[in-house]
Amino acid sequence: MQQRHDSAKAEDAEPQDGTPRATGTSKPQEPSGDAQKRSPSRYGGRLLLITLAVVALAALAYRYMVVPQGTGSDLAQAASPPAPLVSVAKPLIETLREWSDFTGQFEAQDSVEIRARVSGYLESVNFTDGQLVQKGDLLFVIEPRPFEIALDAAKAQLAQAEAELDLAKVQLERTAELRKKDFASAQSFDERAAKVKSATAARDSARAAVDQAQLNLDYTRVLAPVSGRVGRHEVSIGNLVVGGTGETTLLTTIVSLDPIWLRFNVSEDDAMTYKRLVQKGVLESARTGGILVQGQLVDEKDWPLKGTIDFVDNQFSRTSGTIRLRASFPNPEFFITPGQFGRVRMPMSKKKPTMLVPDAAVVTDQSTKLLFAVSEDGTVVPKPVELGPAADDGLRIVRSGITPDDNVIVSGLLRARPGQKVTPEPTEIKPPAKETTGQQ
Repeated sequence: MQQRHDSAKAEDAEPQDGTPRATGTSKPQEPSGDAQKRSPSRYGGRLLLITLAVVALAALAYRYMVVPQGTGSDLAQAASPPAPLVSVAKPLIETLREWSDFTGQFEAQDSVEIRARVSGYLESVNFTDGQLVQKGDLLFVIEPRPFEIALDAAKAQLAQAEAELDLAKVQLERTAELRKKDFASAQSFDERAAKVKSATAARDSARAAVDQAQLNLDYTRVLAPVSGRVGRHEVSIGNLVVGGTGETTLLTTIVSLDPIWLRFNVSEDDAMTYKRLVQKGVLESARTGGILVQGQLVDEKDWPLKGTIDFVDNQFSRTSGTIRLRASFPNPEFFITPGQFGRVRMPMSKKKPTMLVPDAAVVTDQSTKLLFAVSEDGTVVPKPVELGPAADDGLRIVRSGITPDDNVIVSGLLRARPGQKVTPEPTEIKPPAKETTGQQ
């Protein structure tokens, strides 16, 4: 159409040399030489673009239509990613006993509140706050002078009572001699005998008053009743302290340190498990004493404390459903302070071969504990297991669910799925340190 339009425009144009255009049916003029040169190049450019487009489409179609040689399984294997790499190991077999761990609080075997037994003004404080004291050490002195005076008065009354008793005895002897000769009446003799008894009672009362006065005087010197660490003094020198009965004045406290107790509670489930083992003869009863236990402080990883169970309460708590036990531990360096928290573990079996796996290899599926094992063809197989208590060095006791020959995934669990193919890399489980396995 463009060529036809250009030809029409050329016919309507006037000749450039001024010659009038011919009319009528004349023969069309031949195109000039320039027009003949431009037309083939225009058609050639369009042809070249079409050719390139066709070639590109053909190449693209060939790329996506090429089918590689081989079977369908070979193609799927070539297209699937490689099996993920995981570390597997056989369960570690160690001869040890199972333990149950409990949290408790240390307490002193002897904890004493030092209170005044007599009233008076405090005269001296004979210790440094927080120091170690021995039984019988002098701690406080209450002004003793009033009590010394009271003792002297009691002794004087005792002397008077003894003198009256001596006189009554002499008079009774004389009356008895006169009575034998019938120079004294029976009534006079009875009166002399009654006077001796009265004087004897007065003398005994005076002796008790002396003892009481001496005791009060002794109470002015406040001594340590037990050995241990003393607290701070609650009353300063010069203050009045109230003793005797009722609201007495607290002076200080003392707690013993060696040995020291660890008090802890055991749930009914754990207690029944332990009692069943005792019933079967596997373990000894804790009520008989001598059950060896191990303890640790809150910042310790191993179990350096060695002690024994020395008390089991006589009933379960109605509110918490637990029963209280107490373990005694030596504390010769006074490192443990009453009130600290600690942990104790009790043996729950005798020594026996036990399977151990890393605690990090255990997978939890709701209430089920699983271990992922790898079969011979590299497939991941989940295995429900029954776990025991935690062992040392991050290991966990496995009671059932796997065999010693199973290859358990210990590393790379995030890359493993049940039924998936994996590439197992063999490794070994490191055994726990011998001093921390609880072996005794």
